[in-house]
Amino acid sequence: MAARDEVLLTIENLRIEGLSGEDWTEIVHGVDLTLHKGEVMGLIGESGAGKSTIGLAAMGFARDGCRISGGRVTFDGIDLTAAAPAELRGLRGTRIAYVAQSAAASFNPAHKIIDQHTETPVHYGIEDRETARKDAMELYAQLRLPNPEEIGFRYPHQVSGGQLQRAMTAMAMACRPDLIIFDEPTTALDVTTQIEVLAAIRDIVDQFNTAAIYITHDLAVVAQMADTIKVLLKGTEVEEAPTEQMLSNPAEDYTKSLWAVRSFERPIKQRPTDTEPLLSIKGIDAAYGPVKVLDDVSFDIHPGMTVAVVGESGSGKSTTARCVTGLLPPTKGEIWMDGAALPARYQDRSRDQLRQAQMIYQMADTALNPKVRISEIIGRPARFYSGLKGADLTRRVDELLELIELEPDAYRDRLPGELSGGQKQRIGIARALAAEPRFIICDEVTSALDQLVAEGILRLLGRLQDELGLAYMFITHDLATVRAIADEVVVMQHGRVVEQGPKDDMFRPPHHSYTDLLLSSVPEMDPNWLTELLKARSAAGASEAATI
Repeated sequence: MAARDEVLLTIENLRIEGLSGEDWTEIVHGVDLTLHKGEVMGLIGESGAGKSTIGLAAMGFARDGCRISGGRVTFDGIDLTAAAPAELRGLRGTRIAYVAQSAAASFNPAHKIIDQHTETPVHYGIEDRETARKDAMELYAQLRLPNPEEIGFRYPHQVSGGQLQRAMTAMAMACRPDLIIFDEPTTALDVTTQIEVLAAIRDIVDQFNTAAIYITHDLAVVAQMADTIKVLLKGTEVEEAPTEQMLSNPAEDYTKSLWAVRSFERPIKQRPTDTEPLLSIKGIDAAYGPVKVLDDVSFDIHPGMTVAVVGESGSGKSTTARCVTGLLPPTKGEIWMDGAALPARYQDRSRDQLRQAQMIYQMADTALNPKVRISEIIGRPARFYSGLKGADLTRRVDELLELIELEPDAYRDRLPGELSGGQKQRIGIARALAAEPRFIICDEVTSALDQLVAEGILRLLGRLQDELGLAYMFITHDLATVRAIADEVVVMQHGRVVEQGPKDDMFRPPHHSYTDLLLSSVPEMDPNWLTELLKARSAAGASEAATI
């Protein structure tokens, strides 16, 4: 990643305000940034640091409820803060592109992928539709998408998350922009898919000498992508340095604290020998229509213990959770709780059986009704399962808010949109606890959170488990999370359990070959890690082909 000389983007003394009630409050405080052609700058920091807000400002854009109140954003000699709306529209999508965190939420589900890809180059007269389609297929091939001549003719829901993220990167490249803003593009991806997406992004940026701002909270990921790293805290720049210097010798205490985070690891609890499992999954199969997706899945979860279920996208983790909750009845096998078989369909389960197993979802943004106040979100299950009303219900809501370490008077009457990502996830936890369950499924509950906030959520879940005697099924693709919180680990691939056992055994070789693949795919804080990994895998593939 060589240094570049020609400046493409400068941000000078950028100030951005956010609307709070009827008042404007400054949320970005005089940030400067210089980006050269072909350079990749990483923006890192915890939730609320201003990373995405600054990334959008690089396009001359402020989201609803925000405004650029001071400073200048200059792109290739054009002052974006003073440019007319028509000029900005002409730049966005053509010379400046944006890749969002959630591809699934960003594509229009009613249109095929390739039609959405070709819309911008056709609209601006850069290419005709047929040429744009051919170019899309070439980009799909360069981004290592399977069946590049066919995949674009699918709808977004017909491809995996990793494939859709690469399709979004291809769409961003459709007009060969000079600058791309990547906003957490691999946050919700499993480690093996993340490797493919990171490699594809890096290849496409290098090939077209595209400048990029890479926004992430994952320090190991930014180490693979960025020439320079800028650290932010609450809308203020902490420090900036070349990647290798920043990793080896950060100057500021705050940056050092980011580097040291995720040291949290709960003591492992041993499976009790004198108790029956709280939950027992016994040889279940499941299918979506004619497609079999689970094959003879079996494992137990004991009271007060955490079982992490890991595997890449499509391995069957969340499908197993759907079977446990009764949302997807198994086609074979049984699920037992507390020594009794559960009805396969949730509609056939008693209210107490429903109460015993609750779920916390991955994306708190979409899991909480944006129009309903926090008191109602938490209070509804307490009212449904416990029959609480009036003052008793209010008292229970306040108890739950205190349990998740949020001040009742400050949060009871807020809407979800007034909370940070970590606070929303805490509300999701409180909603699950309102039913007074014995067992909670945590489905990727920290994958969309920065590392400091994620560690806080893991500590909270650990404390609640100790205080309330909860058992967790912890679905995750993050092996750092597994190390932090799990007692036992179940590894799934293609709908089957390929390995399971105590956490310490699972992280010690020898491993199943698929477990080896997962462990080797966890990014390291070394700028050369991705390059060396791809070389090693390429050499191994060539060796295997020669043997065959």
